[in-house]
Formats: sequence, structure tokens, C-alpha cells
Amino acid sequence: MSALAARVSPRAFALIVLLIAACVLGLAPILVRLTETGPAAAGFWRFVFALPLLTLLASREPGGIAAPSKWALLAGLFFALDLSFWHYGIVMTSVANATVLCNLTPVVVTLFGWIVLKETPHRLFLLALALAMGGAFAMAAGADGGQGTNPPLGDLFSLSVAVWYSGYFLAVKAARATAGAMRVTFWATLLGAPLLLIVALVLGEDIIPASLSGWAACLTMGVMHVFGQGGVAWALGKLPASITAVTILIQPVVAGLLGWWIFGETLTPIQALGGALVLGAIVMAQRSQRTKPTEGLKPREAA
Repeated sequence: MSALAARVSPRAFALIVLLIAACVLGLAPILVRLTETGPAAAGFWRFVFALPLLTLLASREPGGIAAPSKWALLAGLFFALDLSFWHYGIVMTSVANATVLCNLTPVVVTLFGWIVLKETPHRLFLLALALAMGGAFAMAAGADGGQGTNPPLGDLFSLSVAVWYSGYFLAVKAARATAGAMRVTFWATLLGAPLLLIVALVLGEDIIPASLSGWAACLTMGVMHVFGQGGVAWALGKLPASITAVTILIQPVVAGLLGWWIFGETLTPIQALGGALVLGAIVMAQRSQRTKPTEGLKPREAA
């Protein structure tokens, strides 16, 4: 990866890392269904198995693990809420729907930058955002309706996740101004783990996987969390938050393809068109930043 970084611009390298991280996170809804635990318990094990590797990586950053900022702790709270609602959404609706609806984050992030930070987005970026949202809704609306245990409620839970994930996104962005990506991810994960366990216990979920394959899925989720969420946190220190939020919409495309391949979920022509629109919107959003730099969400460098 270091050789690649030497050959491309810092911005292009950050975008490559972000795309890889988003694709890795596209595995999440597949693994949740394979854990053989309750939805919140799956999130708990994801955090538990991620912590040893996060501890090692965070300790190697400048300043080590150190004390968490208020933003890192707030990120942990938002992420626990995010996973609690999203994991239930994954069980109740289709993989594609759950991933698409929770990834309406770009709308919230862009509005926050526009209203609170007084950033006026470039018109080409707004067109890209509209295109991405259109693609996302096409993927959700194009589902055959027979997927999951309770599709309407699952869609509602997944939609609420857009609020929680936006809060996590903006909190990580703020935390990255003074801390490295792995330190921020470590503290958010450490706080989120007990919160998810409490949710799982209160709701009477199955906590322990029933077989080795279930444990393997939990372990894989932990590794996925480190490289996926850690990669997104790193990119948030290098790229504008609005651009990052649009780019991670590649997740539902990956999740939808995996849901079709592994679970045999129907991938309709409308869903395929929606995925193509999302990919086109990502390219357009990147072009908008070359046309007119974003002012309100410029990243500050951190380790």
C-alpha cells in the first residue's frame, strides 16, 4: 500500500482507502445473519473481537491510546445506537434494503454542513447527492417484498440508522482533528461494546453463538470492523465529510450483490439500476470537489 501511496496524490490515495473500507463494510449484513446470535449481540461480539487488534494498532500511533476526547466517546454512543437498530433491520428486511436505507447519511451530513457550518455545496455535488439518493431508493423499492421477517418494520429501523450513523460520522470527523484513526475507533468501540451487551440482555437475545461457524462469523466481523471502520475514520481525517458520506454508499451495492450470491435474495433490474446510479454519483461527487473545493468541511490533518 505504501508503494501505491507514493505513486498517487494524497487525496486519491485517501479515496482508494475509503473505497476499500466501504467494500469491506459491505460484508457486515451478511456476517450478522451468520453469527447465530441476536442482532445486538452480534454487534457486541463485533466490538469484542475488534478490540485486541485495535489496541495494538492504536498503541502504535503517535501518543498511543491516550485519553479519549468527548467526540470519541460520543462516537461510541452513536455507533452503539447505530448497530442496535441496523442489526435488527438486517434481520427484518432484505440485506440490500437495510444497507441502503441506513446509508442516507449523506443527506444529513450535507445539510449539517450547509446549515450549521455555513457551507454552500457545489451544484454538481447536489446533483450527485440527488442521483445517489435516487439510486438508493431504487434499490430499496425494487426489492420483491418477500425478504426478512418483517420488512416494513425492518425498513423503518434501517431508516432511523441514518440519524445515528450521521451522528457517529460527524463525531469521528471532529475527533480526528486531534487524534489518529485507530485511537478514535478504539475508544468508540470500547464504549460501544458494553452498551450493545446491555441492549442484548434487556431484549433477551441469544448471546452465545451455537456453533463454530457462528463464532467464526463473529471473529470475522471483528476483523472487518477494524479495517472497514478504521479505514473510514482515517479517510475522514483526509477528505471532506460530505464527500466521504457519498462515497460510502458503495456499501449497499456490495451488500446487495453478496445477498444475491450467498442468500439467493432477488436482485431485480430496478435494484441493479439503482446500484449503477450510486456508482455514477460517487464519480460525480468526486468531480465536483475538483471543480470547486468545499470550504466548510475541510479536513484537518491528524496522525
